[in-house]
Amino acid sequence: MSRPRPPIRAAVVGCGAIARGRHLPALASLSGRVEAVALVEPDEELLAATAAEWGVPGRYAALEAMLAAEAPDIVLVCTPPAAHREAAAASLDAGAWVWCEKPPALSLAEYDEVMRHEGADGPFAAYVFQHRFGSGAEHLRRHIADGTLGRPLVGVCNTLWYRSPDYFEKPWRGRWETEGGGPTMGHGIHQMDLALSLLGDWTEVTAVMSTSARATRTEDVAMAIVRCASGATLSVVNSLLSPRETSYLRFDFEHATVELEHLYGYGNGHWRWTPAPRPGGAAPAPWPPEEDVPSSHRAQLESLLDAMERGERPRASGRDGRRVLELIAGMYWSALGGGTVRRSQVGPESAFYHAMHGGDPAAAASALEVRHGV
Repeated sequence: MSRPRPPIRAAVVGCGAIARGRHLPALASLSGRVEAVALVEPDEELLAATAAEWGVPGRYAALEAMLAAEAPDIVLVCTPPAAHREAAAASLDAGAWVWCEKPPALSLAEYDEVMRHEGADGPFAAYVFQHRFGSGAEHLRRHIADGTLGRPLVGVCNTLWYRSPDYFEKPWRGRWETEGGGPTMGHGIHQMDLALSLLGDWTEVTAVMSTSARATRTEDVAMAIVRCASGATLSVVNSLLSPRETSYLRFDFEHATVELEHLYGYGNGHWRWTPAPRPGGAAPAPWPPEEDVPSSHRAQLESLLDAMERGERPRASGRDGRRVLELIAGMYWSALGGGTVRRSQVGPESAFYHAMHGGDPAAAASALEVRHGV
């Protein structure tokens, strides 16, 4: 009779809203399999309150002290984006796996730097793209793989959200140096990652962006046309100016249209399948899945823990986690004057590999600004 595995020891870096609202609840929901053993947060009051609320014994002001004292198995990085690279690299060097909030890094160069800290057999860094892991997306992915729906032809990927002006009062928001970009980088990245995880690699992108209504140095709205290696064409809209908020994805296959509309998370009821007309009547739609697993941090964390226990690279890491960041770099390059950008161009020789603004944040901000009445 085999002994039960001891719980995986997890540390959480950053005690902001995303840690308290998503990561710590996910860890608690999987108690027995994983346990939060330490928190890292320089704000002493926030650290104490969070540790008391979630019953976490280890409390540290600095990441390095926590890694040395606790030797966690996995580190959950919940800091603002500018701190992701350093926290992920240090944790990997200490032998811990990493699960990092989006965006994975401020640039492809930073992403690749973190990958160089991984081992051949781990530890690995994975990134929070939880919408891949709901039962609806998993069900659709299986049908795409087995050819049930035919070839993908047309896609729509809209992140139409609303953020009021006071949202940008936090000093790290809306700045190239600290957030890496606007809604393309920090909001629409979730739906774009889900779309690419289903449709596969992209080959070229043409984009337009503007700063239309918010006091931000980055864009507040972006639109793009993306061609995929599968032959599908995908339209993308990322907005922070849309009072009726929605996250909407649509995939038109040869044999069916599949739609998903939600806001920040979905269940099976948020999906709709429409079979293509057929002689003699429509074939039954392959819906719903047997299980109804919501997209959530918990769902992705379970998958990540499975990979850790098998010693395998998890999903949403490595090349699989990099794909959407490549697309974002291509979108910024295109929108800031690059015309149509091919995926093969977005390499170390490109300025947009090193920074989403292409090397001159002031010029990028000026190029995006809408001059009303001109």
